[in-house]
Amino acid sequence: MINFDTDYSMTIDGKPVFTDKTHPVYNPANKTEIATVPDCSEEQLNATVSSARRAFRAWSKLPLSERQQKVAALGELLESNAEAFMALLTREQGKPRYGAEWEIYGSAAWLKEIATQTLEVEVLEDNAQRKVITRFTPLGVVGAIVPWNFPLLLAVWKIAPALVAGCTVVLKPSPYTPLCDLKFVELAQQVLPPGVLSCVTGVDDLGKWMTSHPDINKIAFTGSTETGRHVARSSAETIKRVTLELGGNDPAIVLPDVNLDTIGEKLFWSAFQNNAQFCNATKRIYIHEDIYDEVRDAMVRFINENVKVGDGADQGTTLGPIQNSMQYEKVKEYFADCKSNDYKFASGGEIDGDAPGWFVPVTLVDNPPENSRIVAEEPFGPILPLLKWSDEADVIERANDTIYGLGATVWGEDLEVVQRIGEQLEAGTVWLNEVHQYSPHQAFGGHKQSGLGCENSIHGLLEYCNWQTITLFKA
Repeated sequence: MINFDTDYSMTIDGKPVFTDKTHPVYNPANKTEIATVPDCSEEQLNATVSSARRAFRAWSKLPLSERQQKVAALGELLESNAEAFMALLTREQGKPRYGAEWEIYGSAAWLKEIATQTLEVEVLEDNAQRKVITRFTPLGVVGAIVPWNFPLLLAVWKIAPALVAGCTVVLKPSPYTPLCDLKFVELAQQVLPPGVLSCVTGVDDLGKWMTSHPDINKIAFTGSTETGRHVARSSAETIKRVTLELGGNDPAIVLPDVNLDTIGEKLFWSAFQNNAQFCNATKRIYIHEDIYDEVRDAMVRFINENVKVGDGADQGTTLGPIQNSMQYEKVKEYFADCKSNDYKFASGGEIDGDAPGWFVPVTLVDNPPENSRIVAEEPFGPILPLLKWSDEADVIERANDTIYGLGATVWGEDLEVVQRIGEQLEAGTVWLNEVHQYSPHQAFGGHKQSGLGCENSIHGLLEYCNWQTITLFKA
């Protein structure tokens, strides 16, 4: 029986491992310490990787159908423990109940759906003289490094395809939110052979050791673009395969014929889901000048009438706190910059420094300059610029004028115009009249400096494979 309240151990070669050196984990809603977790040594990481390499020999040779069954069984295990995981996720990450449900049940669904995916052998030539095929073989040991905003879901996005492909996985959670990942990997030992899925916890050095480790064959990383650059440089020393899902500065373009009765709520959630701690959150909204005031006011009304910022464990909370003190201080910089430049706030703007947790008010910045920090950068917190536009070609150019290219949205009633604009946006996912629609069967990744490679779908499964072409001369 797994205790979700204590005993947060690493899992190495199927066994619980503790360390003398630990680091604390905090509840962001009240800044209290809720757990301590092991701080992995380099020697322990080496032992973990060695066990993963040993396990790879048998796991990679297991029939695909058996690997698929085991990955699907992980989804069932997660569902059967959903309540405990949701409570733990709220404690360590801060998100309210609806967000925890979305993540935990979404993780279970991903495990079960990815388990249905198969990479078929491609027959390129087959005649009396020659047979040529391309098949897909597992890479080996995968180092999965996940962030603190969706700690379990983004771990599953890596674990599920890696295991189906025949790889073994060493998981490193964020030091801010390691608890659900530790318990999930502990639970997974009921299904998986030892060494197939391990979990180690630590701070900055652990990530560096993993990306440079000669016996880790691939790094799957989700995090900031700046950290992604370091991951890529370190991984290059051993020519590791990498998948990088990085930052975004997602634009939304609102057309003048949009439905004013519903757009306020839709735009709010596009920007502020998970308290805007979301790489795919809308980070800047371009509203046609003819309806700018109406859309701005609709968003303000929705915030005033429907949004409660507070402890995710409290009933009625809409948005939780910023997850950690480091990010809280970064978000405060954007508030200070807006104030120092005399930008106008349509909503929010004042942070209560005496709040019990790392709380920030939902804030709308009213038509700041295009070159302002709040427009050009990714705050990763609940402060959002609203901007005016009038010319279609100009707004498309402004939307694309960024190093990022993760997601984008277009909103309007004329579907031909909506699609025409959407097809000109430089982003890996473009949502038209909807947002944050994901599926295990559709590719997700970024253009430009928002990432490298993709997750989900058959394309994501291929990220954990080598391509091997075999030719047979028959006569």
